Amino acid sequence: MSLKETKKISANRYELEILIDGETFREAIMEAYRKNVGDITVPGFRKGKVPYKFAEKYLGVEVFYEDALNLVYGDALDAAIDEAGLKAIDDKMDFDLVSISKEDGVDFKVALTTYPEIELGDYKGLKAEKVIPEAEDFEIDAEIKTMAERNARMVEVTDRSAQSGDNVVIDFEGFIDGVPFDGGKAEGHTLQIGSGSFIPGFEDQLIDHNVGDEFDITVTFPEDYGEESLSDKEAVFKIKLHSIKHRELPDIDDEFAKDVSEFDTLADLKADIKAKILDKKQKSAEEDLENDLVKQVVDTLKGEIPEVMFSKRVDECVENFGFRLRSQGLDMESYFKYTNSSRDELRKSLRPDAESQVKTALTLEKIVELENITVSEEEIEERYKELADGYHMKLEEIKKVIPSEDVSAELAKHKAIDLVKENAVITEVKAKTEKAPAKKKTTKKAPAKKKPAKKDGEPAEAKPEEKPAEDSEGKTEADE
Repeated sequence: MSLKETKKISANRYELEILIDGETFREAIMEAYRKNVGDITVPGFRKGKVPYKFAEKYLGVEVFYEDALNLVYGDALDAAIDEAGLKAIDDKMDFDLVSISKEDGVDFKVALTTYPEIELGDYKGLKAEKVIPEAEDFEIDAEIKTMAERNARMVEVTDRSAQSGDNVVIDFEGFIDGVPFDGGKAEGHTLQIGSGSFIPGFEDQLIDHNVGDEFDITVTFPEDYGEESLSDKEAVFKIKLHSIKHRELPDIDDEFAKDVSEFDTLADLKADIKAKILDKKQKSAEEDLENDLVKQVVDTLKGEIPEVMFSKRVDECVENFGFRLRSQGLDMESYFKYTNSSRDELRKSLRPDAESQVKTALTLEKIVELENITVSEEEIEERYKELADGYHMKLEEIKKVIPSEDVSAELAKHKAIDLVKENAVITEVKAKTEKAPAKKKTTKKAPAKKKPAKKDGEPAEAKPEEKPAEDSEGKTEADE
């Protein structure tokens, strides 16, 4: 097997003419015969016992050509690509058979797309600012409040009527024009007033009622309600209120700190929270700095990038997005239905980030090449250990899942980022003082444009699972 000719057709597009010698092809023909002999039938011979010469004479000399070529094609192509010094990026190649015979072998041409030839501008001496963050008091207080809410207890209410935020247990049955409808009845249903889980207007009308009250609620189903038979219909729900509970927060003191943490005092707990907030902000500031520097280098990139690289990355982003949906119990088609969107729209929304990721990867790979950056076996092994710990897998299992070449490439890209950062002129700046978020006024939620069919026993629109954040893939390829 040998490379006969390499011809550049256009930017990142090459044609290779490849030869498979007669001896190699004849060996492949015999192998093809041995694999297929069990299915060959020739008069005078039992099935599976036909000698090669009789099979060739009876069926024709070309009968094994296709299978034989398939057996040697991959190795011949890989060897030719290596000999040409090319790096193919697309499995879809144009094949053209020039000649084929048992005596002379095979002569064929393949047109393929290769990695782009790119150039970079300066990636040393770049200028950037690094934010020195601070942990604000309101952030610490917010975390304490979250911890308190997680440790709140539900307390029975007996001395007042229902209020927004209370959990109530109710029986209800819905009627349209005096006739009950399917799915509009439930007993002992628990509902948090103000959660927005029922149709607009329903929860508000529970307010100011007491335990034991029996009353009617009148609501109108939204025009775009998931169940068409109920859309834009006025309904009357007969309600019986069984119980009212509210969340009681614990006192924020040293005892609280002991209950929710390993610390004996509230001051120590707050100090730990402050340290964690600061550590998180510092890591974020470091990532922002790296992203800024890498983007500056990416902006200097010159070269024509094949479209297939962008489309393949979009494919991967869509696949990752679908995986995250499934982990939340939602499939892609349901997501498109809920959001009134389509696969094409999703691909379009992911395209800008996909392009950025491809350019970033090419940029970092070029720096690795220019700087002769290498990764040691010890570094690869250490990274494998980190991945095994992170994914809670055995070391040998993670090695089977992730090829060492991928780990090496990831580490090399990180080293390229470090090199750019080490050679940059970095100015430290104080973080802008953050303000505590203003308390939001309670407002009635507008119904979503598209809702799934309601669950039995819920007069309200059962809200679809929260829309997963779209895969911004904001990190560089080296961070993946």
